[in-house]
Amino acid sequence: MKSILLIGLGRFGKNIAVKLHELKHEVMAIDKREERVEDVLPYVTNAQIGDSMNEAFLRSLGVGNYDVCIVAIGNDFQSSLETTSLLKELGAKMVVSRAARDVQAKFLLRNGADEIVYPEKQLATWTAIRYSSDHIFDYIELDHDYAIFEVAVPQGWVGRSVGEINIRQKYNINIMALKRNGKLELTITPETYLTEGEALLVLGKHRDIQKCFHI
Repeated sequence: MKSILLIGLGRFGKNIAVKLHELKHEVMAIDKREERVEDVLPYVTNAQIGDSMNEAFLRSLGVGNYDVCIVAIGNDFQSSLETTSLLKELGAKMVVSRAARDVQAKFLLRNGADEIVYPEKQLATWTAIRYSSDHIFDYIELDHDYAIFEVAVPQGWVGRSVGEINIRQKYNINIMALKRNGKLELTITPETYLTEGEALLVLGKHRDIQKCFHI
């Protein structure tokens, strides 16, 4: 369990709060709008109304005691930038800030952010990949080269074993798991047989996965 300071409780920030609650982390939520703070109270350990650009207010929160500080401010980049900078000056261990564009990311990284998240850009990429093919069910980008795809078992593989397909040797792709009836089967051997209606979780380079599954 981690202690997390979450600043900015718009739609993105609230969704983060809800997910952190499900994962049973301790969350201190901050926003300058009272209605937003009240809206997340069921999902957080504590919440306060306040201006994150106010140094005295941030200092009173003891930002250095949190494992992660997330700046989820969306529509006011100046506020996001100043908050990020103040958090680092006050001793925050890890600052994760939201950016909408690359130029924003550069300024945030120069002013204290340790990591950047691009919710709109990342969702746009996921949507484009997910819905540009009938047999892709999910997609997680690990870096510029590697990704994990959830794909339907190709028709030509049905009734064959993992060893027969030899996907690792042919395409340099690893099968991480098999999804059957909505449940993951993590023990994959060369003798594992594939059947129609199943899905594979595969790890590899983008270009290798695209070539293998004709994406």
